[in-house]
Amino acid sequence: MTIAPNVHERLARARADLRMGVPVVLDSGSPAILAAAETLDANRLRSLISAGTGGVLAITARRADTLRARAYDGDIARISLPPDADAAWVRAIADPAGDLMNPMKGPLASHRSGDPDPARIAVRLAKSARLLPAAIVVPVPDAASFAAGHGLTLLNTDAVSDALNDRSPLHSVVSARLPLEVSEAGRLHVFRPEDGGEEHYAIEIGRPDRTKPVLSRLHSACFTGDLMGSLKCDCGPQLRAALAQMGAEGHGVLLYMNQEGRGIGLANKMRAYSLQDQGFDTVEANHRLGFEDDERDFRLGADILKLLGFNAVRLMTNNPAKTRMMQSCGIDVTERVPLHVGENPHNKAYLETKQRKSGHLE
Repeated sequence: MTIAPNVHERLARARADLRMGVPVVLDSGSPAILAAAETLDANRLRSLISAGTGGVLAITARRADTLRARAYDGDIARISLPPDADAAWVRAIADPAGDLMNPMKGPLASHRSGDPDPARIAVRLAKSARLLPAAIVVPVPDAASFAAGHGLTLLNTDAVSDALNDRSPLHSVVSARLPLEVSEAGRLHVFRPEDGGEEHYAIEIGRPDRTKPVLSRLHSACFTGDLMGSLKCDCGPQLRAALAQMGAEGHGVLLYMNQEGRGIGLANKMRAYSLQDQGFDTVEANHRLGFEDDERDFRLGADILKLLGFNAVRLMTNNPAKTRMMQSCGIDVTERVPLHVGENPHNKAYLETKQRKSGHLE
């Protein structure tokens, strides 16, 4: 009888716990308690520090570079917790909002010995929960007993490490007719991942021939641009232009992926916008937050196309990374269709940065 949650379901629980400020526990190898820096309150921080020994604040190498801290573990750094560490100190290290007002946060001592895997998993979990990629990690001698005694989610280190690299399978939930302004022959398909993550959508225009390359757009959700008409990006105009071209040609598929802010979530995207107001460009802002230039997984778009029965596309994009990923996932890109719309005085520098630093085509 299969009733207990599998590793992917436990990970979904763990992400929800971290978002609420509840710690989770890692078992095997180097057992430890993990707590997201962004949501951890002062009382739980004191309890965690007293529960174990040798606690660290794990941050990404990108954030460590901003703080001039050593990232001995390559992709992450394990910062020693000072004896008087409080929630304000933790937040100041994790969140760059106050960096320019309080630039001297160190010296910060980085660990270079011991097992970095719990810290690495903690950062990846926080990032996948759309939180700031920073976490408190405190070793404990008996993870299973600690988790049971405090009612915390228990994760197996080896299983979680592998699962975090997996792409959760998508399944069709429902499809229904959806008349649109650009075409009355519209249809919306909803796809749901097995791991409890956000759903993704495909808007099909007409009845495209599955044996021929379909005009397609891989579009990441943008609340500010798509819905609010933000002038800081070109997302809204690109969305509408892509649908209009599909309507004019009588067929097409727009993949609407819930990967807001290049995969970092709306809250972190707004943090990046705030940093841009301080003078940093879009890439620099992401790095100061601890993220890479782009955290999206374009493979999801290829998965949906295959589920819909397509294996070749005319891809509407200015981003070569989307083309490469489609090709590597078995979707033949027979043509790249440029999509240059929406430039204005507010986003001109942003678009230039995408071309100069992220390889977008003119």
